[in-house]
Amino acid sequence: MCVAVPVKITQIEGLEAWADFGGVKKKISIALVSDVKEGDYVLLHAGCAVSRLDTEEAHKTLELFKSYAHGQED
Repeated sequence: MCVAVPVKITQIEGLEAWADFGGVKKKISIALVSDVKEGDYVLLHAGCAVSRLDTEEAHKTLELFKSYAHGQED
């Protein structure tokens, strides 16, 4: 199974952007998603943004990931 994760775009450089995922910053491709702006959330899969994501939905998804990770540590 493949999972895409929400990341926040912090800086755009042409068809690439810097994305922040919980403090981890990574350069990603935004070539597949049009009209991405700094501050937007995108779904990241295999180094590529595959769609834009509403901020509220991104936060909900990130909270689900956090709660799942904490549940696995117990």
